[in-house]
Amino acid sequence: MVELAGRGSTYVTDTGPRDAPAVFLLHSVLTTGLLCWYPSIPALNENYRVITLDARWHGRGIRSDDFTLTDCADDVVALADVLGIDEFTAAGFSMGGGIAQLAWRRHSDRVNGLVLCSTGPFFSTSKPEHQAKAHRSGRVLHTVDRLLPHPTEAKLEDTDAHTSMWALRQFFSTPLAEMSRFGNGLGEFNSRDWLGEIDVPTSVVVSTHDRVVEPERQELLVNGIPGARRFDVDGGHACCVLGAQRFVPRLVEAVEAVTVGTVQKNVSTASTTR
Repeated sequence: MVELAGRGSTYVTDTGPRDAPAVFLLHSVLTTGLLCWYPSIPALNENYRVITLDARWHGRGIRSDDFTLTDCADDVVALADVLGIDEFTAAGFSMGGGIAQLAWRRHSDRVNGLVLCSTGPFFSTSKPEHQAKAHRSGRVLHTVDRLLPHPTEAKLEDTDAHTSMWALRQFFSTPLAEMSRFGNGLGEFNSRDWLGEIDVPTSVVVSTHDRVVEPERQELLVNGIPGARRFDVDGGHACCVLGAQRFVPRLVEAVEAVTVGTVQKNVSTASTTR
């Protein structure tokens, strides 16, 4: 648990070389930092300092009166302050992609790269007809169901009963009673008006069979952010866990694409020191 001055405490993991480029992994709605990213961390933390944190009202994250992605973005930078990290790459999955975009928007001097996975420039609409459709379809519960590694799923790679029980405990550490709060927070996010202003290296990891954040919405990031590079994953919205064998290699490539300069600088410095 890490105390963020004036904000509250949240659960943090911090692995990898302390002098390596920092990558903050920002999770999807109704998961936790570890539940969303546990398949990816070992592939990244040999060359990067990899940090996760539980977003507000998720897992052991900060409890507050409201839930907004702007507060979540500010929490990320507040954690960087505590850890003594001046600049970092913000990598976000789904909701975490919105938080990553806002971290750049609100703290552009701190974010030196973006990796946006299975996400878009907005998550919902205020149009009554669209809200009614989302309510009837049970969109939030459908998303949760697809994100959880169920014990009965026969083709879960590297998932045993112990891992599945751990995943369920992680999931239920987020109060489901707050779903409407999460929905309101997600609904307020919209980056379409300022995508073209993003001036840091950006990778967009597109889940090509996504039925939650459809590929066409993800492609708005590719087309709207200057110089953004696209990395396709043959999977749905749960690909970070249920399709990890396809997702993780593309994530590593996407991170490398935006951090190549900092990695080379780090290696050069280490060689000179030796």
